[in-house]
Amino acid sequence: MALIRRRVKATEGIPTASMADIAFLLLIFFLTTTVFDEDIGLQVVLPDPGPEAATDIPVSNMLFFLIQPDGTLQIRRGSSSTTQPATARQVEPIMRQELVRNPNVVAVIQTSPEAAYQDMINVLDGIRSAGATRYSIQLMD
Repeated sequence: MALIRRRVKATEGIPTASMADIAFLLLIFFLTTTVFDEDIGLQVVLPDPGPEAATDIPVSNMLFFLIQPDGTLQIRRGSSSTTQPATARQVEPIMRQELVRNPNVVAVIQTSPEAAYQDMINVLDGIRSAGATRYSIQLMD
């Protein structure tokens, strides 16, 4: 007589005994293989602190770039109260003209706290492309 064997039914559940081990292995794998981008930030060389670092600059040698909260740009020369509207593309030629006229000119970027960061960066890039090495970045009052 032949024996009939019953088939063993597979369980319908998912075995979760090693799920935590697999999750931790995946976590360790992704943490060790992920490459994080380093934020470079602005390449600004700051002067050495000290008593000789603080110098008085005549206002006549300053060119003010005033960045308004809405992103508009105003340029003021020295102690003059009149301003000239400009765009970020006009910063470089204006700065070049000022450097030819007065090589001791200092660009002063005054940014409103509500202005976009990119507006200040655009003005700073224009000043740098003009060849200026003396500039100051300030918040507007």
